[in-house]
Amino acid sequence: MKAVVFLGEGKIDIRDYPDPVPGPDEVVLRMKASGMCGSDLHHLHEPRRSEDRIVIEGHEPCGVVEAVGTAVHPSQARIGDRVMVHHYDGCRNCEHCRSGWTQLCEGGLVVYGGHNGNGAHAEFMKVPAHSLIKLHDDMSFKSGAAVACGSGTAYAALKRIDLAGDETVAVFGQGPVGLSVTMFAKAMGARVIALDVGKERLEMARSFGADEVINPLEVDPVAAIRDLTRGGSGADKSVECSSNLDARRQAIQCTRVWGTACMIGVTGDVHFHSNDIILKNRSVVGSLTFSKNLQAACADFVMERGIDVDRLFTHEFRLEQAEEAYRLFDQKKIGKGVFLFD
Repeated sequence: MKAVVFLGEGKIDIRDYPDPVPGPDEVVLRMKASGMCGSDLHHLHEPRRSEDRIVIEGHEPCGVVEAVGTAVHPSQARIGDRVMVHHYDGCRNCEHCRSGWTQLCEGGLVVYGGHNGNGAHAEFMKVPAHSLIKLHDDMSFKSGAAVACGSGTAYAALKRIDLAGDETVAVFGQGPVGLSVTMFAKAMGARVIALDVGKERLEMARSFGADEVINPLEVDPVAAIRDLTRGGSGADKSVECSSNLDARRQAIQCTRVWGTACMIGVTGDVHFHSNDIILKNRSVVGSLTFSKNLQAACADFVMERGIDVDRLFTHEFRLEQAEEAYRLFDQKKIGKGVFLFD
């Protein structure tokens, strides 16, 4: 099979691998869609990788079960099932693994696609059967790929802050994850203030349901958010999706007394003055992707509310176009991309 790997230092290769064969508790998927994620760029630009550290990229997998291991129960997977993948494995015995939060495992974590396990930028992908999440018959493979990482992360963050329909939420960053936060928050009934430094992204945020948009390069975002809230109190909640240090500080400062700021960007520092937290009784929380149950719940939410997650994707590619796709993605000349397979 053909597969995309990153060599480090911005280098990409398409290699031939043997078609995978499932172990007793594993399945092999024929890939249908594999999304591109902003975190891929961190892997792309790592220092040069040794051969023993090179793995197949892609951690937004969606496909069809092609083969099942001898110990896989039919309730877990059958040949022909349409599925997403919760792209982690662990010890399978700790409290985190047992509760579906496999990514928090401290006893043998595997992250499929770019870290230490082969991912979905390939014709086939082998994963443990426990990692499968059934895909609704009417949900596209592209939507399933989005839910398998970026959109699922957005949904879990909103659940983490317990967003209510009568609240105002400020969403910092309107890339694919931020746009998902905007779209889902609106579907939950909340008022959304979307922030980004890009005009096109703000226009997209407006089309995805944002009630107000703010460019932090043009105005003081904290003051602007306060001006948009009753009595200048600030947003009830905020979600920071850009990993930008200034945005993280602003996401805290823009919330009201007793407000909550959620950080979901996975790199960089968070700096704030203690008075921003203590004197306002604010909460600052982190949210790392989602559990298996939340991934399934996100897919249910998308279907029940009729949310067009496919709109997140601006470009589609074939596997052999990987070098061009990531060059455009790295240069921010496209939005969210996806590799599609026959």
